[in-house]
Amino acid sequence: MLIPNYWAEASVKARRENKQITVRRFGWSEQSQEDAQNNAEARAQDALTRLVAGEKLERREPKVAYNGALGVPIREEVLSRHKDAVITRNLYGARCLNTPNVLFADIDFVVQKMPSSFYWGVFFSVIAALVIARIYFSLGFTFLFALATWFISHKLALWLWSQKVKASPSAEQSAMQRVDAFLEKHSDWHVRIYRTPAGLRLLAMHKTFGPDEPEVATVFKEIQADKIYVQMCSNQHCFRARVSPKPWRIGIDSHLKPRPGVWPINPQRLPDRIRWVAEYERKAQTYASCRFLIAKGSGKIDATAEEIRQLHDELCRANSDFPLA
Repeated sequence: MLIPNYWAEASVKARRENKQITVRRFGWSEQSQEDAQNNAEARAQDALTRLVAGEKLERREPKVAYNGALGVPIREEVLSRHKDAVITRNLYGARCLNTPNVLFADIDFVVQKMPSSFYWGVFFSVIAALVIARIYFSLGFTFLFALATWFISHKLALWLWSQKVKASPSAEQSAMQRVDAFLEKHSDWHVRIYRTPAGLRLLAMHKTFGPDEPEVATVFKEIQADKIYVQMCSNQHCFRARVSPKPWRIGIDSHLKPRPGVWPINPQRLPDRIRWVAEYERKAQTYASCRFLIAKGSGKIDATAEEIRQLHDELCRANSDFPLA
């Protein structure tokens, strides 16, 4: 995991076949702006050499914050560092906890949608009604009969689907069942489970992990962790948890200033950002980003995981009664 404090960009040029090639690359450093610039120039020169040699490469890297871009670190404002863990502000303004070795896993609840077969049933009911009514009745009555058939069959389909949903486990129950099934097969695991606004969050307490370990891939697969989150963990070599509310859930409709809020920003726009952040942090004080539900498993606690747990729970207000956002 690499989340640098300093960023720079460099461009280099060369001519090939009477055409000018310009390559731009970002550089970064945890030490100084000068180191970041040197890194950018070295990366740009390397990319240019490879391009001239015939390799297919992008001539300019996109300026993105946290999209899993291979080879480019997380590009977000560093708010604080806690040993190996780093608190950053993401693209839409929320604070995130990034850790290289303490496993977080988010499970998003899947909303059950009425399958297309129900809609096809309504459609064919109306078609059948049209055919039958047209044979035996007038055109005007056929239209009314088809309309009544659509209304009744649509209401019936909705009722049948609601009964099916009621008889099925809820999204939260299904997610918990997957977690329980995993823990039954892995008795050494100890996880804390949190409720988020849209799902569950797991925090592994019994040991630390490398994001690329097979065991990590196994738990992500068996609990059906959020696919985008899984990809980000692999690409950025870290685990991550949002520890403050999403702005639109706490009544902030405007975007983080300037837009997009990819770090670093033009110093001239910094006052706009400061004002937005001040308003966001003021409103965020009375919300929680997750709520602790239960701990399951072996009960074994790793010291590093416990440090992250304390930091996470405090930042998230996980033990408060504040509304989730």
